[in-house]
Amino acid sequence: MSAELGSELDGQVAIVTGASSGIGEATASALAQRGANIVLAARRVDELEALANDIESDGGEALAVPTDVTSEDDIDSLVETTLNEFGSIDVLVNNAGVMLLEPVARADRANFRQMVEVNLLGLMNLTHAVLPVMQDQATGHIVNISSTSGRQATANSSGYNATKFGVNAFTEALRQEVTAEGIRTTIIEPGVVETELKDHIPDEGVKEQLEEYVFSGMTALQSEDIARGVAYAVTQPQHVSVNEMLIRPTDQKQLG
Repeated sequence: MSAELGSELDGQVAIVTGASSGIGEATASALAQRGANIVLAARRVDELEALANDIESDGGEALAVPTDVTSEDDIDSLVETTLNEFGSIDVLVNNAGVMLLEPVARADRANFRQMVEVNLLGLMNLTHAVLPVMQDQATGHIVNISSTSGRQATANSSGYNATKFGVNAFTEALRQEVTAEGIRTTIIEPGVVETELKDHIPDEGVKEQLEEYVFSGMTALQSEDIARGVAYAVTQPQHVSVNEMLIRPTDQKQLG
């Protein structure tokens, strides 16, 4: 018998990073609507608390935990706080990320470092912190938000490409390690999504190219479109593992 729509995740606990906006915010809301208790992790406290209030106003359960995924102390505190409040961690959505696009010759090394620390190392460290909990439970689901940039490298995206290729490789290796332990993994690879990520691009020329080529030439995805993909993956029966999901706008011609 299938679960009643809206209750598929009843009793489960989901951590969502980067939950203060965009895909993370939409994913947290989507999982809450399906009955999960949501732990909201990001650096922006006001946005987290506003989202937690919205979820609870709709009858859900949410806990805002200010977290910088580049801080190992914050990561450990996030896991400890979640367990103290809810007693388990059933779903982890590693969504926190930055997209600092610029050509290598003009790149700021600090931007390379930030993308590696947020997009890749933060994801790896939080997964490492959560994994023993899921192993003890003999169940769990780790969803890593990657990108089409993890499939195809493009000019002016070298650092971002490197981190997203890394996310894909890490997730597949992890899958092979834990598949016999009842733990599932999913890579979500969005194409062009209308989020604030593009606003942080430091190179004005690259930003203008992206606006002209991408956002004026197609109907971009919305954060909610990706959130539905995450929700689909984590609400499948235990014997079903949706390992990879590529989601692009209908009129996006190129892979990346």
